[in-house]
Amino acid sequence: MKIDFKKMNGLVPVIIQDNVSKCVLMLGYMNEEAYERTQKDKLVTFWSRSKNRLWQKGESSGNKLKVIAIKMDCDSDALLVTAEPLGPTCHTGNTSCFGDDFSLGDLFKLLKDRKAKMPKGSYTASLFKEGQKAILDKVEEESEEVIRAANSEGKQRLIEESCDLLYHLFVLLINENIDFGDIDDELSKRNLK
Repeated sequence: MKIDFKKMNGLVPVIIQDNVSKCVLMLGYMNEEAYERTQKDKLVTFWSRSKNRLWQKGESSGNKLKVIAIKMDCDSDALLVTAEPLGPTCHTGNTSCFGDDFSLGDLFKLLKDRKAKMPKGSYTASLFKEGQKAILDKVEEESEEVIRAANSEGKQRLIEESCDLLYHLFVLLINENIDFGDIDDELSKRNLK
């Protein structure tokens, strides 16, 4: 696995997912040293942008994340770590930093917040900066991957690719100033009961 740490100034975004529930637990960042430590110790270690140092999740709370598997995305610049959480992941005591009942609406709100704040190093913010054409290209790419998964790659790949498509579709909607409520209203008009 050759990760492209150069693309985002030495860091890659890392999504942590519960190995059993598949719930997204948190998002962090790794530099090369954090990645190597994570592989060696089998416990998730991040690069803390606020502390400017390596930070093992749970080093003070004891709520560590035991690594089950690490996957790289197709562009080699983001990681998905499936983990066994050894306690609540969020500092608030919630299972997930995204709340315990994360929904599509929550994802939409999170992406809107990324557009409003445009945090440095955020993949989502980079899509908004690149503009409509780049976002449309990603929606097209993910649509093709959903079709390929449905045709020949099995149920799990179809689920994964569908999540990627929904994420990028939401980025497009937000970029075009369409709110989640607009979609909800239109679905209600269609009486899809």
